[in-house]
Amino acid sequence: MPETSSAHHELEHERHYVAGLYQRLDELREEKREQLAQVRRSHSAGSHQNRSERDAFATMYEDRLAQLNAVDDRLVFGRLDLDDGEERYIGRIGLSTADLQRLMVDWRAPEAGTFYQATAFERQGVRRRRHLILKGRNVQAIEDDVLDYSMLEEEEALQGEGALLAALNSKRTGQMSDIVGTIQAEQDRIIRAPLAGTLVVQGGPGTGKTAVALHRAAYLLYTHRERLKSAGVLLVGPSNAFIRYIERVLPSLGETGVVMSSLGQLMPGIAAVPEEDANVAEIKGRISMADVVARAVANRQRLPLEPRKLNVEGTILLLTPKMVQRARDRARATGKPHNEARVTFVKILLRELTEQLTEQLEESSGAGNSTDRAYLAEDVRSSRDVRVALNLCWMPMTPQKLLSELFSKPGHLEGAAPDLSAEEIALLRRSPDAPWTEADVPLLDEAAELLGELDASAGRDHALREEQRKRDLANAERAIENTEGFLEDSGAHGILSAEDLADHNTVGETRLTAADRAAVDRTWAFGHIVVDEAQELSAMQWRLLMRRCPLKSFTVVGDIAQTSSAAGATSWQQALTPFVGDRWTLEELTVNYRTPAQIAEAAVRMANAAGLVVSAPKAVREGRWAPFIDRVPDGGLVDRLMETLPEDLEALEGGLLAIIAEEHHLEAVRREVGAVYGKRLGTGAGGLEQDIVVTSPREAKGLEFDGVVILEPEELLTAAAGKVGDLYVAMTRPTQRLRLIAARPVPAGIIDEED
Repeated sequence: MPETSSAHHELEHERHYVAGLYQRLDELREEKREQLAQVRRSHSAGSHQNRSERDAFATMYEDRLAQLNAVDDRLVFGRLDLDDGEERYIGRIGLSTADLQRLMVDWRAPEAGTFYQATAFERQGVRRRRHLILKGRNVQAIEDDVLDYSMLEEEEALQGEGALLAALNSKRTGQMSDIVGTIQAEQDRIIRAPLAGTLVVQGGPGTGKTAVALHRAAYLLYTHRERLKSAGVLLVGPSNAFIRYIERVLPSLGETGVVMSSLGQLMPGIAAVPEEDANVAEIKGRISMADVVARAVANRQRLPLEPRKLNVEGTILLLTPKMVQRARDRARATGKPHNEARVTFVKILLRELTEQLTEQLEESSGAGNSTDRAYLAEDVRSSRDVRVALNLCWMPMTPQKLLSELFSKPGHLEGAAPDLSAEEIALLRRSPDAPWTEADVPLLDEAAELLGELDASAGRDHALREEQRKRDLANAERAIENTEGFLEDSGAHGILSAEDLADHNTVGETRLTAADRAAVDRTWAFGHIVVDEAQELSAMQWRLLMRRCPLKSFTVVGDIAQTSSAAGATSWQQALTPFVGDRWTLEELTVNYRTPAQIAEAAVRMANAAGLVVSAPKAVREGRWAPFIDRVPDGGLVDRLMETLPEDLEALEGGLLAIIAEEHHLEAVRREVGAVYGKRLGTGAGGLEQDIVVTSPREAKGLEFDGVVILEPEELLTAAAGKVGDLYVAMTRPTQRLRLIAARPVPAGIIDEED
């Protein structure tokens, strides 16, 4: 359709305005570069305190510069035309002129909310919502939603085909894109929900659960900056591939302070692998395993069966069961973790043994002889017999050592888990050098909580560091008060906090953000936790996360119908009630933005035929293709795959294609596909050069692809112990095209019998 003069005028107007926004962005970048250079030039002069303060400013400018660089792509995406004549531009961050005239509103600001919430029925003062579609820094097109019908009669009114559909039909790149320009009203309501409490976001495939979770994290950090900047936000995903897939979204929204972790990385220093045996994962995920770990710790605080003779410099002392029990009871009464309570246990027994040695030596040398008790105490402490005996009674332990011995040494597990059957105990047995699995992580965390620090002085050191931290903050606040003039001149007034400054004032330490510190500190208490694919979490994994956020401030997103883990939840009530009672609210996403209607309907029919009741969110668009179903003879899966790959790749026109199959197929598939397509074959969510991915249903969870090929769909049902989740997940990953290749019978429901 030819462009009208009015449309051309509007487009040129937007191009001019957007060019001005980018000019201002470049000015701010240059300003921060100059301020950073100025601060760096002055680093060598002044006292240590002055150098620390300048380091703080340097880091602040670096952070601000990184933020300004991250928002260059689609800096601005919308405009509101209001009843009072104001034109309000909406973008990734807020921008103002040098004299503080507002140019653009941050999408998270309250006054930007109407961009997502206003409708023709509830205009909220909005006459027109305009979507600006940018390529690079240039406005390519305008899409208008006219909310005030009187504007339809005006010459300048424009309407387009829809920014949302344009975004949905775009090709996947291997990295998740934000949806900040196309957030829909039901999504926006959830994103802007209050911080307190536990919010559950239930949504079927393609409803934008992950996007909502990420945008909510960015919104909460913006709205509750003071609270969350120091405590931090944790985002938990199902796999490392998922974390790589989403890692660029938050920086593009102006946020870099979120700790992102897969379930296997929640214990610092442990990089866990998936638990291969579903039955083992189910057992380890039971909440009763917390009692098993507690018994395993208690069982390492042993009483000897009979008195033990100890040789201390030629003198024989007697360590009796009653002595050990008395010391153990007093140590346990302190309420301290195992390793810290051990200090009390050892002190009591060393004192009693020293008294025993003193009495024996005084008796042997005559009543009038007084023995140097300090010297004797050192003899007792350094005696090999004493050290061995005390360690046998109460050995200091690491979580790794405790669990390794629990699962590998005969008798340890039987003693700690009386409620497990012989078959279950046999399933849990493993080699002491076996890698840690995701199901082990919450058990390791539980053990760490019960054992405490291996170095008993660590607790005291932590308390001292906290006291020093308070003093550093007080000094930093005074320093900021004394440098108001410098802050004004440098543009840092109101931006640099006392905490930022205090982080620089420790000799020899590099400034760490809250996110940096939290990522390596198991005991860190986060201000908020976002959990994606939360239906997969076991009770023990929930227990771990609840410990990480004592305030129970959570955003929980998932779909119960997609549960594939044997330890996962069958309802949100089952998952959450043991930890938060009834203090959680449920929101549901009802629109499928990703999956074409033909594919979404086939997935729902399959799930229903398998006995699973699933929500069926309405798909916003029809696809070009119904699912393709190829039946092949036994052993013909890979051959048929290689025959159809060229056709599927050509149809996707450069889009991303995933081949999803059970683990035992993957090696052969990668070998055959790699031999033909070479570097085009990737992993996870692919990449700019890798447009073919070979993956398992578990690794595909949370990801999306332009096209998907599923090998032997019936296996995805049987391999998941009868759970529909794996096949349901795999079928709902594509945005365009789905093919199923089967040698076994195709699961019921996939084929529409009415067609």
